[in-house]
Amino acid sequence: MFTQNSIIKEDDIMSTVKVHAGVCKFETTIKVRKTGYTTCEITFESGCPSVRRMSYVLKNCTVDDVKKSFLESPIYSICANYLKHVSCPVPAAIIKAIEVAFDLALAKDVFIEIKRDEY
Repeated sequence: MFTQNSIIKEDDIMSTVKVHAGVCKFETTIKVRKTGYTTCEITFESGCPSVRRMSYVLKNCTVDDVKKSFLESPIYSICANYLKHVSCPVPAAIIKAIEVAFDLALAKDVFIEIKRDEY
């Protein structure tokens, strides 16, 4: 808990997001730890080979990286080079994890519910 007299080390501020991707059945855990006022470290645990390969490249970012558009986002750019399916929810989960670590978003679950309607 933050009080005026307490000192929060950046190392103590972290967010964790768990992704259950769906039909591929791969689960991914994303952890974001603030390393400074505007910088963070990202770690991944995943059954997905593509996410594991990407984790060697996407290790750090800045808070400004989550404020950019889809086309300008370095996070989405890196994901586009490694992830096979454009509908993969992992890129959005990375952004949400960073936003939560920097208090730019509330730690609230996100759901995508999919049903196929028959004609």
